[in-house]
Amino acid sequence: MRITMFDTNYLKNILFLDIETVSCEESYDQIDDRLKSLWDKKAQYINLPELSNKEKFYEKAGIYAEFGKIITIGIGYFSKNESAELTFRVKAIASHNEKDVLADFKHLLENKFDASKLFLCAHNGKEFDYPYICRRMLVHQIGLPKALDISDKKPWEVRHLDTMQMWKFGDYKHYTSLDLLAALFGIPTSKDGIDGSMVNHVYYKEKDLDKIAEYCKRDVVVTAQLFLRLNNHPVIDEANIHLL
Repeated sequence: MRITMFDTNYLKNILFLDIETVSCEESYDQIDDRLKSLWDKKAQYINLPELSNKEKFYEKAGIYAEFGKIITIGIGYFSKNESAELTFRVKAIASHNEKDVLADFKHLLENKFDASKLFLCAHNGKEFDYPYICRRMLVHQIGLPKALDISDKKPWEVRHLDTMQMWKFGDYKHYTSLDLLAALFGIPTSKDGIDGSMVNHVYYKEKDLDKIAEYCKRDVVVTAQLFLRLNNHPVIDEANIHLL
């Protein structure tokens, strides 16, 4: 999906999102023996030979839906103010209880947006955010909302946008981080004081969920601004971005 500089009506139907995940427990020793055994098998394929399986768990378990959990989902959407200027509103659903985060997100999708018109947009969302959310919902026996349930849908019927895929232009070997694209397009970074590699530490050691939620919201802003630039639309002014 690409828009023109003058066709901004599509924007109101896009929900931008980002998730922050951590390991399911703070340490390898806290998971049960069955899961330990399965992690040990998984860890063999994580190319960090200098780390033990215990250390790999702390560093990497959060990126796998089978060994991690979602603690924050940031969401943002465009609207227009009284002066017909484009604005962007952002909030975060954050909790130590993953099931609450997912249930609140599902409620928002089903009650605040028209599923027949709604698009979701995330950076690397097709390979990470969307499947991770779906898998964790199934773990908690939460039925998938229509916006995420892609079973039996044809590829062109799936309303999932991905700024990384938009930048790839069909180059399946190419990975580009959100931060790199933000730098390339002159968009202010979201990595001010924290980045994705630090989330597990901030959550378990610093006990600062609020800090992670604020970081997640900034990532949503960067994703939305990048989406505009990838569609040859100017970014919106910082004064019109509202962090809730």
